Amino acid sequence: MKRFLLLFSLVLIASFAHAKNRKVKVTTPYGVMIIKLYDQTPKHRNNFIKLSKKHFYDSTLFHRVIKNFMIQGGDPDSKHAKPGALLGEGDVGYTIPAEFQLDLFHRKGALAAAREDRPDKASSGCQFYIVQGKVFTDQELDNLEKNRLGGRKIPVDQRTIYKTEGGSPHLDQSYTVFGQVIKGMDVIDKIAAVQTDGNNRPTTDVPMKIRLVKKWLFF
Repeated sequence: MKRFLLLFSLVLIASFAHAKNRKVKVTTPYGVMIIKLYDQTPKHRNNFIKLSKKHFYDSTLFHRVIKNFMIQGGDPDSKHAKPGALLGEGDVGYTIPAEFQLDLFHRKGALAAAREDRPDKASSGCQFYIVQGKVFTDQELDNLEKNRLGGRKIPVDQRTIYKTEGGSPHLDQSYTVFGQVIKGMDVIDKIAAVQTDGNNRPTTDVPMKIRLVKKWLFF
């Protein structure tokens, strides 16, 4: 009996720890991604959880795909959209204040909020993208710091990741990163490789379904 109680207590403790950074499961025709949502960005995390619980993203498309950059989705207008229709303008009628964090950056697999060109850099209430990016050299990162980042230095640990795993560093501190793919990174590459039209929309639809991961499941 004592052994059972000890095991039960350990499971409960692990479950509570697991619940800190909630996870979602993104199902696509190219496989499944598991994404951890960051507690450091509570407004974005809570909004994404709310929409996922409502099944808002079901049948929406990855409507904008640019190889070596990112895959974008979440436009409600993309549900059952006609082939070739221009997408990307749909929303939910509200924005989310930017939640920039210096330690959350656009490494490969980063989940970030799309947005319009706004002075306050507030995020779309529903549209998001997942970074594919590319691997950078030191020289490329030096040039980026000088020409695109206004002299802002990329932290050493992030620089190392951009040189090994890759990403899109020019977006850092301009778009809110609020999650990270922790399983199914190959799915990003598969979607990023699909054929697209002149508006970067895949010529064959890439729909998705998003669900919260049960708290007791481990990845």
